[in-house]
Amino acid sequence: MAARIDLTLDCADAQLLAAFWKTALGYVDEPPPPPFATREEWLAQFDLPEDDEGDGAWLCDPDGVGPRLSILKVPEPKTAKNRLHIDIRVPGHGGPEERWARIRAEAWRLVEAGGEVLTEVDGHHVVMADPEGNEFCVAAAAP
Repeated sequence: MAARIDLTLDCADAQLLAAFWKTALGYVDEPPPPPFATREEWLAQFDLPEDDEGDGAWLCDPDGVGPRLSILKVPEPKTAKNRLHIDIRVPGHGGPEERWARIRAEAWRLVEAGGEVLTEVDGHHVVMADPEGNEFCVAAAAP
């Protein structure tokens, strides 16, 4: 059995990034693990400094297919290019022009949600950044 992975993004504003990534991925807020009724209850079991409590967001794929995404507030700013990034794969079939049109439409939707286009690799993918500068790509799903 293959190992499952979760992804974690460090950030300055967890709620801002959570809103963006929920829009980008179609994810939802992950419920707290049983037996906890709230995320605050779950966090209370850890000996966290008071100012750290609640400075995170936990997202999941509502269909349970994609990796969970933890978004955690950290004190230091982002200083370099990501060593790992997310690729958002746009579904659908058709020729190269149709795929490119879907990629560009998705990139525009994510700009409206707070993302930024960094580079377009014509006909193949769009390199973007989320509201805190974390790079990701928008590309077509494998045929």
